[in-house]
Amino acid sequence: MNLDIEGVSVEVAGARLVDDIRLAVGSGAFVGLVGPNGSGKSTLLRCVYRALSPASGTVRLDGDDVHAMPPRAAARALAALPQEGSAEFDFTVAEVVAMGRLPHRDRTAAGDRAVCADAMTRTGVAHLADRGFLALSGGEKQRVLIARALAQRPRVLVLDEPTNHLDVAHQLDVLNLVRASGLTVLAALHDLNLAAAHCDVLYVIAEGRIVASGPPRDVLRPALLAEVFGVRAHPVRHPETGAVQLLFDRLPTTP
Repeated sequence: MNLDIEGVSVEVAGARLVDDIRLAVGSGAFVGLVGPNGSGKSTLLRCVYRALSPASGTVRLDGDDVHAMPPRAAARALAALPQEGSAEFDFTVAEVVAMGRLPHRDRTAAGDRAVCADAMTRTGVAHLADRGFLALSGGEKQRVLIARALAQRPRVLVLDEPTNHLDVAHQLDVLNLVRASGLTVLAALHDLNLAAAHCDVLYVIAEGRIVASGPPRDVLRPALLAEVFGVRAHPVRHPETGAVQLLFDRLPTTP
């Protein structure tokens, strides 16, 4: 399923937070959205998963306006992991993951159990099934919420900082899992090296506008990173994968 963001702008309390964003995610592609804090990444993603309505522009799934779709149909097509995702009540892990099955009308109890068990196994949380969600660590909660999104069986997955709270091994596991899922993925990522290693295409957003896009090796250039992030970057190649990786230090200050 293709995801297209066509001229989307967002205004909150009279301030324009996102300005005329145009972005395309081809079917099965993993596209990363990177930028400094406050650049508009989360605001844009909220428009994609319908938590915010754009002031102008359209978000389309295979040509259909996602904001015009019935909620259940939209939830069957697209799953999201917001940055602030949480549970208000102390459901068990199995119950939280099972919430991902709610958009599906034709489900059965046995089918739901099989889908949820598969999602929990893939995210490494099957052993937590009977634990209370609120008692989990931040990293465990994050993996449970990813399992819930996978149990939804969407065709498009929107992730806002999905590696928050995860240790290095689980960061790699989660992004490898997402990469291998075959889903169309749009993810805001804080770690540029993780983005470079896992994404097909990167879009760089600064002050609510896209300022660069393309394959990671073409986008993550020292001049752009100095301008957008205020750091000096030293690109190197990963010795096994060949993916661009970055070493950072602060830009020299002017006396």
